[in-house]
Amino acid sequence: MFGSSVRVRRALVGVTASAVVGAVAAVGSPGAVAAGGDIRAGAPARAAAHQATQDALDGLVKAGMPGVAATTKTADGKQWFGSAGYADTETGRERSAADHFRAGSITKTFMATVLLQLEAEGEIDLDDSVEKWLPGVVKGDGYDASRISVRQMLNHTSGIHDSVETPEWQQTMNGPSFFTHRFDVKKPEEIVAMAVKYPPYFKPGGGWHYSNTNYVLAGMVIEKVTGDSYAHQAERRIIKPLGLRHTSFPGTRTTLPTPHSVGYSKLYAPNPGPEVYDATEYSPTWSGATGEMISTGADLNTYFRALTRGRLLPKQQTREMFTTVETGQHFRYGLGLIARDLSCGETVWGHDGIVWGSLTSSATTRDGAHSLTFQINGDWLADGAPYERVFEAEFCAPGQTMRK
Repeated sequence: MFGSSVRVRRALVGVTASAVVGAVAAVGSPGAVAAGGDIRAGAPARAAAHQATQDALDGLVKAGMPGVAATTKTADGKQWFGSAGYADTETGRERSAADHFRAGSITKTFMATVLLQLEAEGEIDLDDSVEKWLPGVVKGDGYDASRISVRQMLNHTSGIHDSVETPEWQQTMNGPSFFTHRFDVKKPEEIVAMAVKYPPYFKPGGGWHYSNTNYVLAGMVIEKVTGDSYAHQAERRIIKPLGLRHTSFPGTRTTLPTPHSVGYSKLYAPNPGPEVYDATEYSPTWSGATGEMISTGADLNTYFRALTRGRLLPKQQTREMFTTVETGQHFRYGLGLIARDLSCGETVWGHDGIVWGSLTSSATTRDGAHSLTFQINGDWLADGAPYERVFEAEFCAPGQTMRK
């Protein structure tokens, strides 16, 4: 296993982040492009309207990210694609609108949607306890699963410890040990057991703490309620009805569909050095229902537009999903949804996703008229990287009047 892991490491191993940026700067940014169909119509005018967004993408690469691509859709039905940096810094291949990528925790929004659909069908009540559906799974010092609701898992107020914050996870999947363990196949029960060895952050409902364990459990609840896999339920209920032809749950498949970028990583080491590694391939079972999904910018925009416009949920469940709790951070959290309040008074709804080699964000206005998805093919943020500026640029920049 270790040998095969080493063989797939690319020539970028050992290259510093600054060297990557230097290579990008030397060749120049690909910039905004028109890419097919309605994107070509009025391309110069549309590129000008999105210049602030393009500048923000360029800023991410100048700050040290290998590459970034963004896809938007506005009220007039037109799309725009912009990019900076590279899909592969070794070959100079540019990012494309067709790139597949690991969407990470945007998977959580799909899981929440499935559970809300099941609630609308009378199959489950989100105020049911975790113990009712998964007896004996969440147990340990300080845990009482009969007092933790499914709703509290979905909005991260359960207090359940995050598996990613355990020493076991850090020692196995962060740092150089990633190359030893990345192809391991993990069962969700193993991930949960890893987490609940450690005490809860607070009593159920007593605070907010982002915990990937919540959504590993959510996937298990879906399977218990339906007798079917969470992946197939998402495919049947969301992916196929919306025609998301480039969205998938890979299961144990370690590779990505083509085309895709190289996934560059600093391996989340406690004290990461400048080295950047190829982490494109790994077992998605480490993420499961909390972050397994693969998608594209256009597909994710289609999904969030449908969600905000009530195509996936009845009014009651839509209200539940968009009911937020305070997080103490720069966003509020609903049921699998992040709400960002921007400087111009606009609130956008979506989710972020970060896994090895990929950092993705989707955001859509509440009326579904204006959508943005952008993805960085690196899993860190370089110092000074203007990440939040991308949202501000797309939704708040002067000239963004296409929603009207």
